[in-house]
Amino acid sequence: MVYETTTTLSGDEVIARAKTFFAERLPQYAAYPEKEGPAYLVLRGQGGEEIALAILGAEEGVRVRASTLLFDQQVDRFLSTLPAVEVPA
Repeated sequence: MVYETTTTLSGDEVIARAKTFFAERLPQYAAYPEKEGPAYLVLRGQGGEEIALAILGAEEGVRVRASTLLFDQQVDRFLSTLPAVEVPA
């Protein structure tokens, strides 16, 4: 499944938070960095399952897209911890 949010954090901050979150916050579902670049992070977890994060530009803040087959709840929880960009009414 693919998840997306827009945050006020920089791409570097999102990647740093993802590394900590998936390694420490949910020990039974831990995932660790496998590949990394300035705008992406691939984490590998139990059974070789993957979490892929992409950092994309947005008008305000940055867009974060994440995809996974097994870690849906954990990815959704991680994205909910990122400060969201306020959308004007």
